[in-house]
Amino acid sequence: MQLGAFSISLGVNDLAESRAFYEALGFEAFADMSEHNYLILKNGEAVIGLFQGMFEGMMLTFNPGWDQSAQNTDPFTDVREIKSKLAAAGLGITQEQGGDEGPASFVVTDPDGNTVLIDQHR
Repeated sequence: MQLGAFSISLGVNDLAESRAFYEALGFEAFADMSEHNYLILKNGEAVIGLFQGMFEGMMLTFNPGWDQSAQNTDPFTDVREIKSKLAAAGLGITQEQGGDEGPASFVVTDPDGNTVLIDQHR
């Protein structure tokens, strides 16, 4: 099962302040969607998403069908196949979005309460 690109998604209180902090650590804007209250930053292959007012805390994010530079990969494991395998393994699936094909997402929570988002964009 290929989960795709990996990033950490952080709920932040002040997008500009958080951006300045991570830029001081050497991250650079990769996808600037600050007008929509989020920003994706990269440092080498490390990817951090900053999201103001969308959720609290941190979540691990995987993007099936993408590499670390948000470029399409082929073949890839479709998000619905991943969801089916995880459900069959007894994991609770929440926050499902999307249809039978194309973009879709869902969330699972690990035994310690950490949120994992599987978010396919294609």
